[in-house]
Amino acid sequence: MATKIKLQRFGKMREPHYRIVIADARTKRDGRVIETIGQYHPKDDPSTIVVDGERAKHWLGVGAQPTEAVTAILKVTGDWQSFKGLPAPPPMLVAAPKADRKALFAAAASEAAGLEDRPAVTARKKAAPKAEEPKAAEPTAAEPTAAEPTAAEPKAAEPKGETADAATPAVDAAAAAPAPDTDTDTDTDTDTDKPTPPTEA
Repeated sequence: MATKIKLQRFGKMREPHYRIVIADARTKRDGRVIETIGQYHPKDDPSTIVVDGERAKHWLGVGAQPTEAVTAILKVTGDWQSFKGLPAPPPMLVAAPKADRKALFAAAASEAAGLEDRPAVTARKKAAPKAEEPKAAEPTAAEPTAAEPTAAEPKAAEPKGETADAATPAVDAAAAAPAPDTDTDTDTDTDTDKPTPPTEA
């Protein structure tokens, strides 16, 4: 089946827009299509051309023949040159984005009323930042403390018996200290020895 890449017309009189389609060569202009690969709006300034380049290369590769109008469109987009291995054309002209109508109306209304562009609600006051507590300087691993001997300094020779005796008094003192009272049920009053009289209901 012979396939063509052609334009399918849409729109009203004197306002045409086209779809770039793949169709059987025997079908009429606006008849059944195999695939739609793009759009062409000639009345826009500049003309709007949208083409799926990958699908266009695929159909050109399998033998679909473009019409003269489609060939001109593919040359503008650069798809024809990339298919034939020719240098790329200059970039296509693109229409400038349209301004938002609501934003234009709001700007014109505020200018006519003489209002300044400011928020309608006053901003909330922010809480004062909390002062950070300075952290205690911790010794780094590179700086040995005075209590720890460095590896370069040899320890003084101490008799083994004295080091064990020196450690035991500290342990004995900790064991001899009275344990804190953990009973939470006791009252803080000084009259804890007196029994409380029963109340009559």
